[in-house]
Amino acid sequence: MREIRLMKGNEAIAEAAIRCGVDGYFGYPITPQSEVMETLMAEKPWEKTGMVVLQAESEIASINMVYGGAGCGKKVMTSSSSPGVSLMQEGITYLAGAELPCVVVNVVRGGPGLGTIQPAQSDYFQAVKGGGHGDYKLIVLAPSSVQEMADFVELAFDLAFKYRNPAMILSDGMIGQMMEKVEMKPFTPRWTDEEITKMHPWATTGKPASRERNIITSVELDANAFERFNHKLQAKYKQIEENEVRSEMFECEDADYLLVAYGSSARICQKAVQILRAKGIKVGLLRPITLFPFPTKEIQALLGHVKGILWVELSAGQMVEDVRLAVEGKVKVEHFGRLGGVVHSPEEVVEAMESKIIGG
Repeated sequence: MREIRLMKGNEAIAEAAIRCGVDGYFGYPITPQSEVMETLMAEKPWEKTGMVVLQAESEIASINMVYGGAGCGKKVMTSSSSPGVSLMQEGITYLAGAELPCVVVNVVRGGPGLGTIQPAQSDYFQAVKGGGHGDYKLIVLAPSSVQEMADFVELAFDLAFKYRNPAMILSDGMIGQMMEKVEMKPFTPRWTDEEITKMHPWATTGKPASRERNIITSVELDANAFERFNHKLQAKYKQIEENEVRSEMFECEDADYLLVAYGSSARICQKAVQILRAKGIKVGLLRPITLFPFPTKEIQALLGHVKGILWVELSAGQMVEDVRLAVEGKVKVEHFGRLGGVVHSPEEVVEAMESKIIGG
């Protein structure tokens, strides 16, 4: 029987974590994502599945607890909002450097600085370009509905363990706080220690006599050896780019013009497409679901009949750089966005398309 519930995006994240067999959540409260931890505390999963839920003393502490749990091969995660994720950057690059799978949720709010609790999409650079130091990448998923907030928890863990790499769910305050119906998946049991040892032989599960020690670290003092390791990481990121791109298209088959947007902006743009088509203007929408890897080829495939592209983002224009790189100057690309927590309307997107692309 289908189980359908009405819930916030943040609540869906928490419920999905319990149901997909997460071993541990370590976090620190910050708006607009505090309901993730509040829901976990209310649901008491330690009584149902044995899942550990712990409020750390800071975001720095929580990401390092994630490091410890991930090193044991456990399904562990954290969530925060923009300033909190900034504090986690050192730990995130350590996780990437140690090739440890985990999930980090960022429910983005307006910045820079302490900013506002209102929704924004201005953490794109931080998420996909490597907000910490070194040449590393996160697998980044961008939900545009409460249903996807739930579904992407399991997907993020699947990808994180497949590639031994941290994965991020990059949401925003609008999707975190909105309420929609969600179809919940059945409970998946947590992995046993025996299953972890079998599936993840790299994990620090205790050294038997039959193998050498497993060492989890991101330290290598031999420059030549560390260069070889970095080449290994780059080959992994290339493999992710080749195999894991996800996107969604809406009315793109005959489109003369294209909107490109992710997350909450994509929902707004879908209505804008309907308004423009009612005016007789053939506009389509491409929604990147993975921000890394980016759907470059999917955008390029539309350039044969698209005359111009409007990128819509709740920022000063961050992903627009990747759109322009994909387009390679073949068609006009412009950006439209609102800043500081102000959310654009479908009518504003229509006006921007008409002025910046169609009549520009």
